[in-house]
Amino acid sequence: MKKLVFTSLVAAGAIALPAAAQAQDTTKPDVTIGASVGLHDLGVDLGDLDADDGEFDDFNIDDTGEIYGGFAAVDFPVGESLFAGVEGNFHFGSGPIESEYGAAARLGFRTEGGTKIYARGGYQWVDLDLGNLTGVDEDFLDDNDIEVSDVGGDYLVGVGLEVPVSSVVLRANVDTIAFDTLRGTVGVGFKF
Repeated sequence: MKKLVFTSLVAAGAIALPAAAQAQDTTKPDVTIGASVGLHDLGVDLGDLDADDGEFDDFNIDDTGEIYGGFAAVDFPVGESLFAGVEGNFHFGSGPIESEYGAAARLGFRTEGGTKIYARGGYQWVDLDLGNLTGVDEDFLDDNDIEVSDVGGDYLVGVGLEVPVSSVVLRANVDTIAFDTLRGTVGVGFKF
């Protein structure tokens, strides 16, 4: 139910965004496309398992992976320093993450020097590499008809900062997916 409500709110915001942009016909939107890298901690917790009984001694969880990819963002002025926008991302991963992708709405303000500080919310999907995550060979799972979903998604919330430097934009973001994971990324973008 909360996913449906959140998705509805994001969709309503995306529909309202062009109307807000049209109200500011004296300025044009900021379009930024760039590359980013980061670290995503999936937050797998084995605390509920009794490690003292020896059953899980050989079960190794590697739940943190590097991510490499890109993003595209469009921001519309909504006043003198306030802006609203949308962005999408796609990353390849290492370790337990094969890839991840998502979309988010952004709301923030721009300083006099052009630095943007924003909050964002959206939806993020993560395609897991179960072999790297659990240490169990994926062929074993396939051969024994063990059905395990390796793609999951949930709502994303986070904060970010974009700083213009000459003709590029440097950015940093910290996000969480459903308050279960922690993901930090840095990137370089070009404005169009």
